[in-house]
Amino acid sequence: MKITAQVEYGLRIMLRITRCKDEKGLSIRQISEAEGLSTNYVAKLTRVLRMKGLINSTRGHVGGYILAKPAAAITVNDTLKALGGSFFDKKFCESHSGILTLCTNSVDCSIRSLWSMMQASLDKLLDKVTLEDMVKNENDVTVVLRNIIVGNLV
Repeated sequence: MKITAQVEYGLRIMLRITRCKDEKGLSIRQISEAEGLSTNYVAKLTRVLRMKGLINSTRGHVGGYILAKPAAAITVNDTLKALGGSFFDKKFCESHSGILTLCTNSVDCSIRSLWSMMQASLDKLLDKVTLEDMVKNENDVTVVLRNIIVGNLV
């Protein structure tokens, strides 16, 4: 399983915007400098995030990007799905049938079961982690994640 650059940098942009205390938000240039990314790439990612309803923008030389909702109302899963979709999409099997029209395992597939359960487990965790949780320091975030995981095991 790979985490794409778009997912990594998009989540970092969301966290950078979350941490911003200026009510005008952050400009593309400010985000670019803070994250070490090109302005073109930041513009692309902020456009995706804006189109998915996660951030809002104000135009002009004093404009910037702000969260569309409170940080506690935006989950990591919301962000990841906006940027790159799920780990496992049900359409995956349709596109991996080899040279055949229909996969030879389409009726009884243990691999599909594994990927589906992994996706369900990821969704269960990532739907409980908010941007508000993620702007804490690394140790505190680890505690939050551990508590979520342990709570899901009980």
